[in-house]
Formats: sequence, C-alpha cells, structure tokens
Amino acid sequence: MAKTEKISEAVVRRLPIYLRYLSHLQQMGVTTVSSQQMGKTLDFNPAQIRKDLSAFGDFGKKGIGYDVNYLIDKIRHILKLDQMIHVALVGAGHLGHAISNYNAYLKDNMRIVAIFDVDKRKVGKKIAGIEVQSIEDLQCVVTEQNIRLAIITVPAKAAQEVADQLMDAGIEGILNFAPVTLRASKDVKIDYADVTSSLQSLAYYLN
Repeated sequence: MAKTEKISEAVVRRLPIYLRYLSHLQQMGVTTVSSQQMGKTLDFNPAQIRKDLSAFGDFGKKGIGYDVNYLIDKIRHILKLDQMIHVALVGAGHLGHAISNYNAYLKDNMRIVAIFDVDKRKVGKKIAGIEVQSIEDLQCVVTEQNIRLAIITVPAKAAQEVADQLMDAGIEGILNFAPVTLRASKDVKIDYADVTSSLQSLAYYLN
C-alpha cells in the first residue's frame, strides 16, 4: 500500500463511495465489475477510478475487472473498517439524538459508544441505549473504551473548548457539526458537516 501521506484527501473521500456501490453489487449477487461500469453508475471517470485504486495496490485484472468481494475487503482494510472503531459524541441535544439513533443502521465496525453533555439534567439518561455521561468524565472514558474518533454537536461557542478536550484525551479525528472552524493540532484530522453551506451551494444550481 502507498504511504498515507502521498494519498490525496480527494481519493480518500471517494473510497467510501466506491465501497457503498460495491456493497450494493454484492447484495445483488454481482461478482465482478469493470471501472467502466463503476464510472458510468457513479458518474466518475473510469481512469480516475483505476488511478485511485491503484494507489493502494493492483486489485483488478485486465479484461476482467475487479472481483467485488475482494475489492470490498481491500477498501474496508484501507479505511480501517476491518477493525472496531469506537466513536464518542459530545452534545446530547436534538442533533445528537438523531446521530446516535443512526447507530442502528451502521453495518461497519464503527460505533458510537459514549455520549457526553455538560447539562447535568441529561446525564444518566439514555439515547439509543447509551447512557449520557458528564463531559467531566470524557478523558477517562476515552481512554478506557479506546475511543479514537468523535462527533461534536454542541453550539458554536462551545465547540472549540470541546475540541480541545477531545484532543487532550487522545482523539485522532473529529467530525464537527457546529457552524465554526476549529483549531486543531496537525496530528488530528477535522472534518465538517455544514448543512447550511451545503444548501447554499445547492441554491446556486436552481433555475
């Protein structure tokens, strides 16, 4: 496999799209697929698909294409989905509730295992079967449960403080739903889920 630092973020973002499509083919009983077929369905350039996948190894066979089951296993390994990944969620409000309930639909080895909030009235209550814990216990719980990723669903004014606490606890990646840009150390990856910006971008394409 190529070294992680040489793989662009754009390639990494396309891998889950490939995985979702391949998983659909697997459910349909399809055993092989070509880059041309993938490109047509996903509206990607077949050459780009081949380039993306070849960055991690030689997975296809000329004239045959890709073995669906084999490629699924390889992409899952690349994305580290062949190991259990524990996730923490900070912010037990309406959005936190919705995201926590999404746990039931996740098929990969990625699970929200801990929920935290500063509101003592929420501590002790359960969301999707997970007991809400005090933010004061974050450091201890992250260490005990080997939590590596976190989701922030707190108000913008509290997001940076929460991010700092998560990073201090050893979190390696954060998905931020708060409408604010976070400062992070270079060894922590921050991703943003900004519904407002996405809708604003879509508005550009309206007739």
